[in-house]
Amino acid sequence: MPASSSSSSAAEAAAALRESAFAHLNAQQREAVEHGVASGAAACAPLLVIAGAGSGKTMTLAARAVALVLAGADPQRLLMLTFSRRAAQEMQRRVGRALHQALGWGATQRAPNLAWAGTFHAVGARLLRDYARHIGLAESFTVVDRSDAEDLMNLSRQELGLAKTHKRFPLKATCMAIYSRVVNAQTPLRRVLLDVYPWCSEWQAELESLFGAYVAAKQAQQVLDYDDLLLCWWHLMQHADLARHVGARFDHVLVDEYQDTNRLQAAILLALKPDGRGLTVVGDDAQAIYSFRAAELRNILDFPHAFQPAARVITLERNYRSTQPILAASNAVIALAAERHAKALWTDLASNERPSLVSVADEAQQASWVAQQVLHYRECALPLKSQAVLFRTSHHSAGLELELTRRGIPFVKFGGLKFLEATHVKDVLGVLRWAENPRCRLAGFRVAQLLPGIGPAAARRLLDSIAAADNPSAALLGYTPAPAAAAAWGKLLALLNRLRAPGAVWPDDLSAVNDWYREHLERLHDDAALRWRDLGQLAQIARGYASRERFLTELTLDPPEASSDEAGAPHRDEDYLILSTIHSAKGQEWKAVFVLNVVDGCMPSDMATGTQTEIEEERRLLYVAMTRARQHLHLMLPQRFYVTQQRSGGDRHLYATLSRFIPEQVAASFEAMGPTPETADRIDPAALPAVAPIDIGSQLRAAWG
Repeated sequence: MPASSSSSSAAEAAAALRESAFAHLNAQQREAVEHGVASGAAACAPLLVIAGAGSGKTMTLAARAVALVLAGADPQRLLMLTFSRRAAQEMQRRVGRALHQALGWGATQRAPNLAWAGTFHAVGARLLRDYARHIGLAESFTVVDRSDAEDLMNLSRQELGLAKTHKRFPLKATCMAIYSRVVNAQTPLRRVLLDVYPWCSEWQAELESLFGAYVAAKQAQQVLDYDDLLLCWWHLMQHADLARHVGARFDHVLVDEYQDTNRLQAAILLALKPDGRGLTVVGDDAQAIYSFRAAELRNILDFPHAFQPAARVITLERNYRSTQPILAASNAVIALAAERHAKALWTDLASNERPSLVSVADEAQQASWVAQQVLHYRECALPLKSQAVLFRTSHHSAGLELELTRRGIPFVKFGGLKFLEATHVKDVLGVLRWAENPRCRLAGFRVAQLLPGIGPAAARRLLDSIAAADNPSAALLGYTPAPAAAAAWGKLLALLNRLRAPGAVWPDDLSAVNDWYREHLERLHDDAALRWRDLGQLAQIARGYASRERFLTELTLDPPEASSDEAGAPHRDEDYLILSTIHSAKGQEWKAVFVLNVVDGCMPSDMATGTQTEIEEERRLLYVAMTRARQHLHLMLPQRFYVTQQRSGGDRHLYATLSRFIPEQVAASFEAMGPTPETADRIDPAALPAVAPIDIGSQLRAAWG
């Protein structure tokens, strides 16, 4: 065969492989994937992909990254921003698999690595390491988690005497939340207090002083909190030369869940790519439900017109999750939104079963109906894990939890203690942080007090000497502890010296810390054996990081969830029902979904009806809940709530009405249902005859003569 014919055949085979990598995409997905790809590695016009619920958003974004690489883009110059470390890892896995397929590689060949795939905060931390000296940061800065940041805020609060005011000053968590809102929303403190924290408005001057002291404390200790990672990145991008240098490092920027970005994140992106070239953002304005985290809906609504010419908009409307009747009802709910990117989800998944509006007498009957229906679905071969009960607020599930327990139905409720909040895990990480940054007062204060014989006062003297010294290591060596702590101090000092040695090897560092900590673990905790297993898990996690610095930074920014994060999780049952707030359920799906309390006052919450903006987000919250369902969807409508300890009238019943988000024209998409015979035998107290109460005590005494 002639050489030219052979090479032509090889080219055709390669083209066929590449084509097969995108064969599973529908027309709209393919359009988004191939936008500007014909230009090769060159940056193309900005693109907004409006990806409806269940429309294959992640698959489309990964396929676009693959298409760019195949067209000649350097994967090392491709920045992919997500909102969780797990999402970034999943994106890398998908891109790697698709590249293997498209290039026809064998299992032993490694696909190009997306070196810059991560969360906004993690990428910000990496860039700040590179540019630290240009913006006045110490290159050895450490990142503190939210609880440590609150503790540092509290220290400043106490030092300013704000804990001893004649009127109650906001607690540390509230102060931290206000500070974070100001930073992420790029909104003046006065406006934040008026709009979000009106009960704290009288403390504006004191809060300004507190925030100034908090920032000074962070700078003195060379630590950054979560918000600083974005704020410092933004400040970096305000310098024209530095902004051009950072932007030039990336030919393409792909952003997931753009509707969840705050103003600070949007400003960073616009500074990275001022003309929008090479910028792709994917999201769904109908699923914007995180304003309490300062997420800004206008970012995605206004994105197309942030550039000249305007960004291209491609809408993904084909849904691969839910049946058409569920989508029809969901479309009807969101169609009444005041402002949105128009779309109508559709699917090939036909069904004769419409979603249902289930009217029940009260919360007790609601719990009974849901439990009975869950068991019915289970008998119809729907495992408990494929069913979920969603609710607006965590306490809405209290009655259901009692009913499930009574019936012996195992369940998992999401929300609880995070892995890194456990005391023993924070102790070990504190040692690593103190070794990484000796000026980190929070880490030093925690670690020093692990030693018998060193209390808060002694720990403060030690940290004061370090803060005053030019050489923190010399200050540590020169510290003389009380005789009772001398032996333990010597062991800690030897460990810190080992961790700071130039030849320290990761993750052996963590093993050394665990070995040192074990005797303190056994001394401080009765359940040391159980806690030791957590430290083993921490060591396993550490193997996935290239260095101690990356481990500490990225683990702090996006910690794993512990089994304790699933309150009520059964340890012996292989199957269990999912209970979850709607916020926690975003991104998930189940075959059967029950939504509790779809009545005004709960959906929308009576705490979120102060403005039209709040009401619109509540509408989107219901939409998110409904679009989690694949086959069966039930919205529960209790007619009566029993309310206790009212200021006037004592305990009483409140009568509920169907959520305002389901007016008559929307309700036509649902099937109306009532309680099943099993639950309908409850007597309505209002229906009982009005008779004088029987003195049962007298009757019983008379019976005993």
